[in-house]
Amino acid sequence: MRRAVAQARPTGASQLPFSQRDALRARYEALWGEGVAANPRSPPPSGELDGAPRRRGRRKQSPARNLLDRLWTDEDEALLFLDDFAVPFDNNQAERDLRMVKVPQTIGGTFRSPSGAQAFCRLRSLLSTWRKQGRSALDALETLFAGQPLTLQLDT
Repeated sequence: MRRAVAQARPTGASQLPFSQRDALRARYEALWGEGVAANPRSPPPSGELDGAPRRRGRRKQSPARNLLDRLWTDEDEALLFLDDFAVPFDNNQAERDLRMVKVPQTIGGTFRSPSGAQAFCRLRSLLSTWRKQGRSALDALETLFAGQPLTLQLDT
């Protein structure tokens, strides 16, 4: 799926053709079915079958089964990158952006004040946005510390 999107993107398309998308979705569902067959739901505890009172709550499942359930219920969201090329295949960038917030907390234990945390988050957000726009983070910092207003390129 990722390769198909990567091959279609340079042609100027914004989504895969319906026939190709439907074929990929059918393959996704077939592979999902194989996963379900390989990871069946766990059987109920033996006491429940003998007439003992049923335990409350959801039955514990394996991590693989939990993933399969999530991939089924959120199939449209998981495959949104096929219908809209603006949606990335993975969320690595979001994780990278969040990771930088965790570093000062891990090293220093926490931020010294709420205003310090807010300033840090604003600066990291600005630098991340500039990098995503292909602009230099150093230019952003120089502009910021020179007291000049920063302008972001907004998609309209």
